Amino acid sequence: MVTKTLFLAWQDSTETRLWFPVGRLDADSDCTSYRFRYTGGMLRAQEEARFQPIISFPDLHKDYRSSRLFALFNNRVMWASRPDFPAYLQSMDLPQDADPMDMLAVSGGSRITDSYEVFPQLAKDPNGSFTCRFFLHGGRRINCSAQERINRLEQGESLHAATELTNPVGELAFQIQTIDYYMIGWAPRYLAPDLVEVEAPGSISLKVVRVNPMPAPSEQRVLIEITGKLGEREPMTGPDFQPLVE
Repeated sequence: MVTKTLFLAWQDSTETRLWFPVGRLDADSDCTSYRFRYTGGMLRAQEEARFQPIISFPDLHKDYRSSRLFALFNNRVMWASRPDFPAYLQSMDLPQDADPMDMLAVSGGSRITDSYEVFPQLAKDPNGSFTCRFFLHGGRRINCSAQERINRLEQGESLHAATELTNPVGELAFQIQTIDYYMIGWAPRYLAPDLVEVEAPGSISLKVVRVNPMPAPSEQRVLIEITGKLGEREPMTGPDFQPLVE
C-alpha cells in the first residue's frame, strides 16, 4: 500500500533556536487512515530544549490512529469551502483534487500561534534521484536588492544552492542564489543534512516553479523545485526520524 509521510518539526524559540523533527504522520493513498508517532528527535528535543509532549498526543510511546486528519495538522490546511481555496491551491501549483497531505507537504503548515512546521519525507527512486518542492525560506531577512531580484524571478528560471558557513545558530544551512549571484533566501533546514551527501555538487539543480505576486506573504512567494542524486544514501533515516513505536 502506498503511504504518504510527513514529519512534524518543532523549534525551541526561547533559547537555542534549534529545530527538531519530533513526530511522523503517515496516511494511506486515499487519506482515509492516519497514523501519528513520536520520533527520536522528540527525545533529543526533551534533553536539549525541554520540549514537552503535545497536549493532543500525551503519550510518547503510543501509536495514534484515526480515520480523520488529526486536528494539529488539519488546522494548518485551508478549508475547501472557502472562496479563495482554488487560489490557495494554485499558489502551491497543486491540482484542484489535492489532498491535505499534498497541501501540507508544500505549504509547511507554519502558523504564527506556535513553533511547529511540517515537511515531507524525502524519497528517492531506484537510481538514487530525488525531487522535492518547497517555498523559499527567509524572505524577510534578505536585503532590499535581493527583494527586488525576487520580483524579477521568472517561472523555470535556474537557481543555485550553496552551503552557508556563517549561520549564527550553528546549524547546517543552504543559501539559494540566482545565476547572477543574488542571495535570495534559504532552502528548508530539513533538506540540509541530505544535500551535503549528494554524489557531486553538479548533481543538484533548482528551478523556480512559481512566483506568487504580492500581497502573498514572504514565506509563500517563491515555489522552488530541487532535484538531485543521493546514490546509496537513504534520506531521513537517522535516529531523529525513527518512530519511537514500530
